[in-house]
Amino acid sequence: MQDILKVALEAAREAGQFLKESVGRVRNVETKKGEVRNLVSEIDRGAEETIIRIIKSSFPGHAILAEESGASDTSDEYRWIIDPLDGTTNFLHGLPIFCTTIGVERRGEIVAGVTFDPNLNELFTAEKGSGAYLNGRRIRVSITAELINSLLVTGFPYNIAENPDHAADHFTNLLFEARGVRRLGSAALDLSYVAAGRFDGFWEVSLNPWDMAAGVLFVREAGGMISDFTGAPTTIYRKQILATNGLIHSAVTSVLLRPSQS
Repeated sequence: MQDILKVALEAAREAGQFLKESVGRVRNVETKKGEVRNLVSEIDRGAEETIIRIIKSSFPGHAILAEESGASDTSDEYRWIIDPLDGTTNFLHGLPIFCTTIGVERRGEIVAGVTFDPNLNELFTAEKGSGAYLNGRRIRVSITAELINSLLVTGFPYNIAENPDHAADHFTNLLFEARGVRRLGSAALDLSYVAAGRFDGFWEVSLNPWDMAAGVLFVREAGGMISDFTGAPTTIYRKQILATNGLIHSAVTSVLLRPSQS
């Protein structure tokens, strides 16, 4: 597993440096799936190509699931789940809140993860059963025990106008129950920050596996809890995620389960 993590680190760092050097140099921006808020540029694709090249140079038989190029056709027990640029809208506006994130799945279970923020030079890493780390130092979730004392973070899906899964209602409800709610624009960093104790909880709907793969492992390895909005076990292939320090988990689910007003 150390070899896998080493390659993931190399890929994340090289792609992250490419992202940082590319701010303000985008030539072509497109929308994906006809969604006006869902953007992609040649920088996303270039970063993804860098990551895949590095992975394939060491593990040519491993499967790939990447945001821009999709899934590779292979039955290998290992699959690399890649988001080359999480926080694309931030990146395109020159807002330095974005990252590259890579999760490694073995037989359906996330066993390693890396998220690199090139702007702060922060590297989050984890291996299953070995803890979560930030720049080599072990991290733990917060010890906040009351929802009213908590700082939460969330994100909105690209089709927020349709209010999928009552996303707007959840935001409003938790805004009144917590000390504060933030919206950074990068689910991968949101999860990393929960693992590091910077946020006490995170929830979102309509995410993709590459948004969550590494971050879910970070939270679990840092002592936190992952579930759907009911508190039931979930996976990165489902569209609901709640990640907390565990202490406020039931309090958050009770708010998320309130009947919708819309």
